[in-house]
Amino acid sequence: MMKRHVGVLSTCLLIIFLHYALRYSYGTLLPEMLPSLSISKAQAGIIYFSYFIAYTAFAPILGLLSDRYDVRIILTLFVALMGAGAFLMAYPRSQLQASLFFAVAGVGCSACWAPVMGLAQRWTSDKHRGMSLAFVDAGSSLGVMAAGAIIPLIVVAYDWRAGWMSLGVLGFVVAILSFFLIQSHPKTQSNPAAKPGGAERRVDTTYKTLLGDKHFWLIGLAYLFTGFAIIVPFTFLSTYAVQELSFPYESATRLITMIGAGGIAGKLILGPVSDKWGRIKILVISAILIAGGNLAIAYSRGWVLTAFSFIFGLGYGACWSMYAACASDFFSKQAAGSIIGLWTVYLGIGTMISPIIAGWIADTTGTLIWSFLIAMSGGIASLLLLLPMLKVPQISFD
Repeated sequence: MMKRHVGVLSTCLLIIFLHYALRYSYGTLLPEMLPSLSISKAQAGIIYFSYFIAYTAFAPILGLLSDRYDVRIILTLFVALMGAGAFLMAYPRSQLQASLFFAVAGVGCSACWAPVMGLAQRWTSDKHRGMSLAFVDAGSSLGVMAAGAIIPLIVVAYDWRAGWMSLGVLGFVVAILSFFLIQSHPKTQSNPAAKPGGAERRVDTTYKTLLGDKHFWLIGLAYLFTGFAIIVPFTFLSTYAVQELSFPYESATRLITMIGAGGIAGKLILGPVSDKWGRIKILVISAILIAGGNLAIAYSRGWVLTAFSFIFGLGYGACWSMYAACASDFFSKQAAGSIIGLWTVYLGIGTMISPIIAGWIADTTGTLIWSFLIAMSGGIASLLLLLPMLKVPQISFD
């Protein structure tokens, strides 16, 4: 049982790793893609938009399906699709082709958060949920670090297209591992879908309760603004460092690595602390770090920019597993995948509009500084929405 437990959670970590490595390699590869494809920053934002609109459209559906059907099959198929989309990203000849290929990757990635975190919670005790989910979510920061450290090495040795090919091949490998190592439920835990009408009745009850619950909306909207605030540095920080601060390409991409390093520190420190302090307090701290980090990035230079990238990463790293844990803490553990999937719609809205707005502002003003300041406002909005939740006790309608 312990071996299976470790195998499932480790595979969850690996899927999250690939998901985030792929998502944020776009910003790392963008400085090389811009001249090759002859696109503007706004057009680059539209390519990212295509990824997030596909991701957002499918995330709630797959979150729901993962609570009702064999998540092993779902993850195997969609991780393979994620790899296929990444591989295709090596071959676009226009903005339209890049948008279509990245949308394929987005569909694949839509199964690599809500279903994965819902699965991890089924294999985790309530007492150690924060620590266990922080372990699984460490894959996201490791993926960010890979995007900032390993992908540039491939680009320097070959080109940006080889970077996408590498991610595609890795996707196919992880899909095979998922098929052999994932199990939907521990043997000691029954699957609600195995009971006639069980899962359907649970999900119906969950959705009706959620849509009338102001706490669900507060967390969901906070999630939206968190996504809005986070995606700007991941999309344009390397480009900003190269084009406006005259960083060498390798040094600029290391800023993404520093965000990933901060993310790991944030998860490993604040994740376990949340088991004692509560998830909302940690989310409030994260919102402050994200907003302050964007503000500092806009006005920092040299090593100071590197330091504040790390600080931004502390907030970025801690928040994702905390939002996932809130699904069980305040609502339902068995329907956690469905709940996280619904919240991903909010996240997707924020991440869809953010790179387009940020790119348009940069093209209009001639600088990305204003884009980082707009991102800061998203962090502040998230903070204000989370503050009322500090007084709300943990509840569950399981």
